[in-house]
Amino acid sequence: MIRITNGKVYDPKNGVDGAIHDVCIAQGKIVADVPSHARTIDATGMIVFPGGVDVHTHVAGAALNFARGLIPEQHRQARPIFHSPQCRAGLAGTTPTTFATGYVYAGMGWTTVNEAAVPILSAKHTHEELADTPIIDKCSCVLMANNEILLDWLENGEFERARELTAWQVWAAKAYGVKAVNPGGVAGWKWGKDCKGLDEPVPGYRRVTPRTIIQALADIIDQLALPHPLHIHCNNLGAPGNYTTTLETMKTLEGHRAHMAHLQYHSYGGDDWFTMRSASVPIAEYFNTHPNLTCDAGAVLFGDTVTITADGPWQHLLYELTGKKWGNLDVENETGCGVVPYVYKDKNIVNAVQWAVGLELMLLINDPWRVCLTTDHPNGACFWRYPEIIRLLMDRDFRQQELKKLPEKALSRLVLPELDREYTLREIAIITSAAPARTLGLEHKGHLGIGADADIAIFNAHPNPMEMFAYPRLVIKSGHIIIEEGELRHSLDGNQYVSKPHYDPSIEDYLRPLFQQYYTVSFENYPVDESRVHGLRVKICQPEN
Repeated sequence: MIRITNGKVYDPKNGVDGAIHDVCIAQGKIVADVPSHARTIDATGMIVFPGGVDVHTHVAGAALNFARGLIPEQHRQARPIFHSPQCRAGLAGTTPTTFATGYVYAGMGWTTVNEAAVPILSAKHTHEELADTPIIDKCSCVLMANNEILLDWLENGEFERARELTAWQVWAAKAYGVKAVNPGGVAGWKWGKDCKGLDEPVPGYRRVTPRTIIQALADIIDQLALPHPLHIHCNNLGAPGNYTTTLETMKTLEGHRAHMAHLQYHSYGGDDWFTMRSASVPIAEYFNTHPNLTCDAGAVLFGDTVTITADGPWQHLLYELTGKKWGNLDVENETGCGVVPYVYKDKNIVNAVQWAVGLELMLLINDPWRVCLTTDHPNGACFWRYPEIIRLLMDRDFRQQELKKLPEKALSRLVLPELDREYTLREIAIITSAAPARTLGLEHKGHLGIGADADIAIFNAHPNPMEMFAYPRLVIKSGHIIIEEGELRHSLDGNQYVSKPHYDPSIEDYLRPLFQQYYTVSFENYPVDESRVHGLRVKICQPEN
């Protein structure tokens, strides 16, 4: 039992904005009070936040291992974590190893993450790595927008069967939500093609288009009452002028919940790479007037990283643009994968636009409850660089200093120099914790109300937000003190949250012969058994009648 006293508490969900009051913990939960003999933590002069929640990151699975193998030169520069009685050895850096991922997230005060892209074919591997990632709680999104069985049934107008398949696939993967990456385009990449627009037929089909897939999946997810809406990575990622595709996608989603992943990568104007510019204003204007949508920033920071995505055609284009190393995988009938190391340079006009657009979106979107802080780790930057973004959001003068480092030609293509907004601590608590928890439908996360999980970060107040948020004074996970004075005091196993939507078991009768014909694994070996998901927490989905 613990009582935290005298700290300035920021708990936006419960309307607490810097008030000084006690936070009490018992049996891993926030409670109203604890006995006088409970341990007391005096947080005088400190800031008390709910533990951070990352709505979109890439921390486990075959794609991460692929990337780790492709960038040994970056690993040589990474900070090692040495074995001790409290922790196991690991390596931080661009793509931290499993142990290091948990330690580094927790060391910043982040306690829950969503692995945003899991092919079912490699889901067993992903869950093993998630189980190997200590301290933090996890959930994941299964890739569905290029699943060929789904597309075949949509081609034939078999919507009901497609819905049953989606529900079965979520449970088979032991996933929490559904991810749509470049709908139809990744399936087209198997033919060496892509789908840039929403209404061109997917290669190999006559009637199925990206718009068909998006509409069907959004409708299915709402019907299944999954806690997290359709998590969508739009078509035409990263390309100049792609904001028009993004606007069309958002219009297609009217009437349905949807989460727009790494929106920065989908908010560019211009006709080509020489004229590329920010289009954050029309994206933010539309977004602000459509409350069915949430998003995460996918912000970019300058420096070395590695890009990892299921969007195979985009990764091939990035390879052609940069001449960097490139790896590609085709995941049978489900999805794809591409890996390309990358360096974002402040003197590169395209990179400068990308850096600015992520910040512009977070400053132009009016409601902080609908935008979450992410870098699409590791694509825009590594997650351990979040404190840099927080300072850029909270400190206009610092932003202006950083803008001076950009090429003069880039400044006329941005709106960031004109934006005076500065985030408050309350708004930081929203975009790093309360909003992503709400977006994921994790009711017990992201706040400090009675009954919430006792996941708490306590920071020393500091005039430099980057210093403050990089080094929490204490981190509490499930009621246990994990980090104290910058040292790991205790490690524990996190939980894994999965959704269980209702489906008709007879769907398996249709699937078995398809697996026999098309897959390299047997039907019985395909789903992830519950026993393989460590710390399993199941959310039963109850559709409204």
